[in-house]
Amino acid sequence: MADGKFLRHEPCPKCGSKDNLARYEDHGFCFGCGYYEGTGGVEAERPILDNVNFIYGEFMPLMKRMITEETCRKFDYRVGVYRQRDGSMSPVQIANYRSDGKVVGQKIRFPSKDFKYLGDGSQPPLFGQHLWGNGGRMIIITEGEIDCMTVSQVQGNKYPVVSVPNGASGARKALQRELEWLERFDSVILMFDMDEPGQEAAKICAEIFTPGKAKIAHLPMKDPNEMLLAGKGEEIIRAVWNAKEYRPDGIIAGPDSWDHFMKKRNAVSIPYPWEPLNKLTYGLRKHELVTVTAGTGIGKSTLCRELAYHLVKAGQKVGYIALEESVGKTAESFISLELNIPLHTSKTPVSDAVLQEAWKRVFDNSRFFLYDHWGSTDIDNLISKMRYLVRSCGVDWLFLDHISIVVSGIADGDERRMIDNIMTRLRTFVENVDCGLIIVSHLKRTDEKTSHEEGGRVRLSHLRGSGAIAQLSDIAIGLERDQQDAEEANVVAVRVLKNRYSGDTGVACEMYYDKQTGRLYVREPEQVLFTQAATEDGSIDY
Repeated sequence: MADGKFLRHEPCPKCGSKDNLARYEDHGFCFGCGYYEGTGGVEAERPILDNVNFIYGEFMPLMKRMITEETCRKFDYRVGVYRQRDGSMSPVQIANYRSDGKVVGQKIRFPSKDFKYLGDGSQPPLFGQHLWGNGGRMIIITEGEIDCMTVSQVQGNKYPVVSVPNGASGARKALQRELEWLERFDSVILMFDMDEPGQEAAKICAEIFTPGKAKIAHLPMKDPNEMLLAGKGEEIIRAVWNAKEYRPDGIIAGPDSWDHFMKKRNAVSIPYPWEPLNKLTYGLRKHELVTVTAGTGIGKSTLCRELAYHLVKAGQKVGYIALEESVGKTAESFISLELNIPLHTSKTPVSDAVLQEAWKRVFDNSRFFLYDHWGSTDIDNLISKMRYLVRSCGVDWLFLDHISIVVSGIADGDERRMIDNIMTRLRTFVENVDCGLIIVSHLKRTDEKTSHEEGGRVRLSHLRGSGAIAQLSDIAIGLERDQQDAEEANVVAVRVLKNRYSGDTGVACEMYYDKQTGRLYVREPEQVLFTQAATEDGSIDY
């Protein structure tokens, strides 16, 4: 393949273009029609490549990419023309893949950014692999040929850089094929694109190397060439040296644990509106999952609405997902709290003007968000909406009332297994986003003499499912009330069933529901701490 020095552009004697013919010291080549001219200015056959199916190309600087001709020569990256099936000619860039000194494949790039691989594309080598011998101190791997040449160029084309042939999607297989060769380097730096597919591929690829060998580099822009075009070549080099050793998710080295410790230590607790409950729980904290449970009609939703209203009034942002009622019903409940009037039962007339002013005080402040579910209770959809509320709306606290409806919305399946799966999803969600989550759960029927609806004691073992709700909740609060007691029907005992934060459990207080105001008030500030007691079978009963 002729590689003479480029001299100038000239008109093409075959297609008549004004400057598509590139004149070199020993030949000429037209990038418009593919005309090749040998010595003496006479048309000649193009040089024969290692494979007759490969196409001929010339070395030229890639001006739009700021890649020099020197770098292109180093990596055997050329510019040529490709004859389409209809006979038309298309200018292309040609990345030659070499092995044992021969071109074994060509990846050609069209102006449309489409790619085509010529040769056996089932097991191509890494681009640039032929340049770097058998090991060394460090090698950098990029996601594409342009980025590979970019990283090499900013380092003077002196240090090993290669790229995978098929982008992020095929990176793992490509590196596995050459793993023996790559393992000869002391360090492997993965500098993939900064988008989600690139970063996910970097993690997957890092796992195939000897522990401690792979590092992942991070850039402030999408890829190395974008950095070069922005005049940030030195930052590419800095990113190489600042690349961090890859560790699988969840593995934290001791020296890296300080920030986690301080984040935990500095976590802010928001108090409940009922002081006796704060004495046991020390308040609400983000990244915790609180479960409120009780029998049917005992007051789970009433307590949650009081809590959400309190948080909004405290300046917190709240997302409220009530799956058993419409948005209108939910809004009415919170306006009732603001007015201290149960609007759904009160016979006291309230003017529209008063209602609107109350509505403004509660909702017209960008701190309250409701979800119009329209009957959709799919867990994937719910978590998607919850993630949006936290990340896009800045919500601090999410309420989900209640998970039993989510389970009932699933057509077929084992209820216990479905509850376990949903709770695992919710637990993972609250760990990964900056919010606290309060959920409502129903209880299962028991064989005990006194039902939950008649004041029966609530236990952790009464929660539905195989135990996931109890296991994955940070705080579990049970409500106990005898609906049939003429004198005490409006009194509810608030029992802390589980408390991962401090370990304190037991009856926090009793509250009564005032029918005149529609509000919950603490009746007895005293609390009775519950001491764990072993049951007959030796298990711990909360």
